[in-house]
Amino acid sequence: MGQHAILSASASKRWMNCTPSALLEKQFADEESIYAAEGTAAHALAEHKLKRFLKKRSKRPVSDYDCDEMEECTDDYVSFAMEQIEKAKQSCSDPVVMIEQRLDFSRWVPEGFGTGDLVIVADDTLYIVDLKYGKGIAVSAEWNPQMLLYSLGALELFDSLYDIEKVNMTIHQPRLENVSNFEITVHDLMEWAEQELMPKAEMAAKGEGEFAVGDWCRFCKAKNTCRARAEEYLRLARMEFKPPELLSEEEIAEVLKVADELAKWSADVYAYAQDEAITHGRVWNGFKLVEGRSNRKYVNEEEVADAAKAAGYEDIYKKSLIGITEMEKLMGKKDFQKILGSLVYKPQGKITLVPESDKRPPIQTETAEADFKEDE
Repeated sequence: MGQHAILSASASKRWMNCTPSALLEKQFADEESIYAAEGTAAHALAEHKLKRFLKKRSKRPVSDYDCDEMEECTDDYVSFAMEQIEKAKQSCSDPVVMIEQRLDFSRWVPEGFGTGDLVIVADDTLYIVDLKYGKGIAVSAEWNPQMLLYSLGALELFDSLYDIEKVNMTIHQPRLENVSNFEITVHDLMEWAEQELMPKAEMAAKGEGEFAVGDWCRFCKAKNTCRARAEEYLRLARMEFKPPELLSEEEIAEVLKVADELAKWSADVYAYAQDEAITHGRVWNGFKLVEGRSNRKYVNEEEVADAAKAAGYEDIYKKSLIGITEMEKLMGKKDFQKILGSLVYKPQGKITLVPESDKRPPIQTETAEADFKEDE
């Protein structure tokens, strides 16, 4: 089993914003989710494919998560990675290319280290490429602490050998078709490391500072029972609500900002309580375990069909066209577009209210009102 850094790069956004969380998490056992296992499998496959492209020895990994989507997504990543390598060759005839490279940034973060998916050194420019297989949310590379830490670790390896002036960081997220890039000078990176990273890392290592709630709570081991998180979302529940038409604009805006996170928090607590009841026999006051509803299923479809036909029933099958996603996987993107491109359309999405931070462009109020009336 490999080492696990307490102040890891992957969790840096959390421990930099909520410094006591790193030590708090030590109370909880490491349990790999299916999403993390799926991501690990995708990284292993991507590493193998990239090594083969670079004519390096590699044995293809086998995983329970192997599927057409993973094949396609890792192919996309490898194609992108090769583009970055070729880009580096434009300014450097023989760039250094490293795959799944251990990066030590303990100079700034106590016992800090991580693994860079792809590191390229091309004279004055350092390239860091990170594959993210998740499809939950699009991740931005702009001032991304994980990418900045990888950059610091890579500079530790090569800064004395090369006159590196800038770092180019890219997050490649194929399942969301998200490619996010951010470039920073080494001077600005070091300034961030000295002024912001080191003080927070020191606090996090000691378990000092204040607990803070935010989107970084999503993968925290303590999220289900964290008191600070509970107090933050229960604060909204303690509001003295009036009929909606009497809420002030400020109150409505406050509700909108936290409603989604409030729903996620309550779902997390419910999932934790249910798991405790099922796996550990925990009894929660006012609740009980029951058998959920289920749908009837055929024991054997062939036997069912034979029995129905023997009884004189013929019209027992439904034939329908496979879905668009399945059809695209069947044909491949290029053939799908060539054969069916003109026969597929994307209707206008449902008008939705989202935070200003959402990357989708806003629509005009008049347009939204007209579309809403058409739906009524």
